[in-house]
Amino acid sequence: MTTIATAVDKQQQKGQATVQTPPAQKTERKPQRHRDNDRFKIFCGSANEKLADDICRFLEIPRGQSHLQRFSDGEVYFQLLENVRGADVFVVQPTCFPVDEHLMELLLMIDALKRASARRITPVIPYYGYSRQDRKDKPRVAVSAKLVADLLTTAGAHRALVVDLHAPQIQGFFNIPVDHLFASPVLVSAVRDLNLPDLTVSPDAGGVERARFFAKKMDAALAIVDKRRTDMNVTEVMHVIGDVKGRTALILDDIIDTAGTLVKTADALLEAGAIRVLACASHPVLSGQALERIHHSRIEQVIVTDTIPLSEAAKNEPKIKVKSIAGLLARAIESIHEETSVSSLFS
Repeated sequence: MTTIATAVDKQQQKGQATVQTPPAQKTERKPQRHRDNDRFKIFCGSANEKLADDICRFLEIPRGQSHLQRFSDGEVYFQLLENVRGADVFVVQPTCFPVDEHLMELLLMIDALKRASARRITPVIPYYGYSRQDRKDKPRVAVSAKLVADLLTTAGAHRALVVDLHAPQIQGFFNIPVDHLFASPVLVSAVRDLNLPDLTVSPDAGGVERARFFAKKMDAALAIVDKRRTDMNVTEVMHVIGDVKGRTALILDDIIDTAGTLVKTADALLEAGAIRVLACASHPVLSGQALERIHHSRIEQVIVTDTIPLSEAAKNEPKIKVKSIAGLLARAIESIHEETSVSSLFS
């Protein structure tokens, strides 16, 4: 009897030890996890992987594992390599050059997440391609900004996070919630570090609201540049509304594409009496002869953000300075995930 009792006691003690082991292991793993990583994930396409990695580093979570490649004819293949069922998923993908390829990647990623039963899918679009075609300004033209919004919704997006839309009313093209971020806090900080004297912010007529926020933060004056677009990527600067004589002018815009408008605006400000001209913009598209024009212009410095990755040539241009918006996007993503206010980031 003693032997049997001893054996039973040993089995019970062994069973108790076995039952107590899992909680001990769980307690050891828990401090290594930031939030519930199984319910909060960030993926990205091929458009701007560095920005996605910087966002993940800021949030202290790993980037979601996926596989993206192309068939020989250019067709996109995308596969998720981890479980996303019930997760709150964010997909970082600016639709920059090549615009159509990156847009198609984004649509396929959203579709894959939807079919994998993600609870909520939020495309994070630092640069929203096709945003410049936001109305019928000529007969028989497409309103592509609306079409892209419809495509994202149809693919399965539940909400969208965008940065500095070309026209704020594009938010109304979506049938899902849109969080519209401004790169102004990042650009204001960069300009403030330069300690520019007698600063005047000079937007075009369409960017007055953005410039007013900027000027208020910098305690600067406003001088609007009136311009007329004569053709696609061709702008004729008309005149400067406001006094810039003897002052430092800062050209503020959302997109720098071919830089033709930028250089003409700088010339107009200098002819109006400005002694120095700098520029800043959210989205450095920098297509065509943009780099050559900036290099040979009288603009001292062009400050941009990393919504779009720069080419090697652009990185080597000494006039172009890049400031990251990874922290701003990370805080916005965190606010959306935790259901807190995004607008408080700008107050």
